[in-house]
Amino acid sequence: MKNFHPWLRFLVWKDSLSMRNAAFLMRRPHRSFKRTMRRDYIRSLKLPGYWAFTGQVWVYLWERKRTFGMLVLLYAFASIMLGGITTQETFRQVSDLLNTSAGEVIKGAWGSVGQAGVLLASAFLTPGNLSTEQQTYLGISSVMLWLTTVWLLREMMAGRKPRLRDGLYSAGAPVVASLVVVLIAIIQLIPIAIAALAYVGLLASGLLQEGVGMMLYWAFAVTVATLVLYWMTPTFIALVIVTLPGMYPLQALRAAGDIVVGRRSRVLYRILWMALMVVLAWVAVMIPMVLFDTGIKNVIPAIKDIPFVPVAAALMGSITAVWTSAYIYILYRRIVDDDASPA
Repeated sequence: MKNFHPWLRFLVWKDSLSMRNAAFLMRRPHRSFKRTMRRDYIRSLKLPGYWAFTGQVWVYLWERKRTFGMLVLLYAFASIMLGGITTQETFRQVSDLLNTSAGEVIKGAWGSVGQAGVLLASAFLTPGNLSTEQQTYLGISSVMLWLTTVWLLREMMAGRKPRLRDGLYSAGAPVVASLVVVLIAIIQLIPIAIAALAYVGLLASGLLQEGVGMMLYWAFAVTVATLVLYWMTPTFIALVIVTLPGMYPLQALRAAGDIVVGRRSRVLYRILWMALMVVLAWVAVMIPMVLFDTGIKNVIPAIKDIPFVPVAAALMGSITAVWTSAYIYILYRRIVDDDASPA
């Protein structure tokens, strides 16, 4: 009988694999490179309009402004203490370039405006020369902010009234599982990184010049970015699912994939809308802030070394992090509430 044990184990494994495949086919009826008829992929997803849903997220947070306001201030303070803000000198350079651009716009010189926009974006996205330890601490604090926001929202939507302290102490359980999902998201971004490296290489070799070559490259880059974002759509939802008790990262990714089947594009549009709102908010708040900072310091030179703009950027970044976390979580809840069968 011992000689039959390997074969029996093989048959059991084969049957188990067949059952898993059948269950997968039932959950995911669509096939790559095979057309799906429209009647077979219609799946309900009742959501408010883009502006209405954005407003609902703001209203929900505002009604609980005490708890989330304290979370925003705590994360902003942690960012400042860990050095995650841009130096005042960088913002001064941005302001000088913006002032120069403002005068040249009238003459039609849009190049300086573009340069100012790039420098402004780099000032906000690259907070200076941070050590490896600082980058690690900032990354962990960002993950904890996400977990705390999701934990608080889950408790509040369950009818309870948690305190911020409860969230800080209780939300860290799935931190390892969340980091695994974040790592998978970084791996999914590799094609975009390769496209960026290709751009640098082609530009340095002189093969990428204005005209047909540039047009072909950007068509390729936009296609790659679109496919990667489409591929990553379940990962955003998995970041919420993995916070559930006892949930493993790969289980969360499978569950998220099942949830977005038949409505992946609509979920992706909502996430892109969220990103657009973040960009517009930063432009609307921080560019006037930079210009105001320069103007007031020209009038009162004694306060030129006070980092008004870096602190405002840290506060804005904290507000952005809390709002985007709430946006994704509430979007996830709306999707789960619509329990339509896979399409």
